[in-house]
Amino acid sequence: MSAVEGLRQVEMLMERAARDAGRDPAAVKLVCVSKTHDGAAILPVLAAGCRIFGENRVQEAAGKWPALRASHPDIELHLIGPLQSNKAGDAVRLFDVIETVDREKIARALADEMARQNRFPRLFVQVNTGAEPQKAGILPGDVKDFMQFCRESCGLVISGLMCIPPAAEQASPHFALLARLAAEVGVSGLSMGMSHDYALAIALGATQVRVGSAIFGART
Repeated sequence: MSAVEGLRQVEMLMERAARDAGRDPAAVKLVCVSKTHDGAAILPVLAAGCRIFGENRVQEAAGKWPALRASHPDIELHLIGPLQSNKAGDAVRLFDVIETVDREKIARALADEMARQNRFPRLFVQVNTGAEPQKAGILPGDVKDFMQFCRESCGLVISGLMCIPPAAEQASPHFALLARLAAEVGVSGLSMGMSHDYALAIALGATQVRVGSAIFGART
């Protein structure tokens, strides 16, 4: 299956999942996860109409997206991988949405860089819904305090929450938890669901899903 065929299938299944859940399909964005795929692989998906892409690494994005954006200025680029504080300046310059705000040091660094560059990407707080020690993210019980820190101490506007459920567990309780936490802290964005579970995420309120292998095939 080509990337364009994969894209069309994902779009069709997203629309079906939204309608089955009584939701407007237009309320759910597709983030095409292009990490590890080069510009040549991305161009057909761009030509097919996708304009929202997700990358895991700041350095990789810096190497391929400026040229693609020169010919497609309406691209929206999301950082969906971990961010180091020394890359905050590059992240603010490159990305339109940063989904992995996960600690105070990052929040401060982003606030400083956004003020310095006068550029304000939308921000999501990553939540470690499974409390996995090897995984980044704010613990569910700490979300309220962290959101208060971001808003009051750093002056950041947080658009939503993001999660990656544990691979060995059913995703639905984690998606439901993220939706509940978002309601509690007063944000509407829910970035949840990947290639294997995006339909379930849409049923549970996702406003954006991050789909890579179902479009581009296995990562290289």
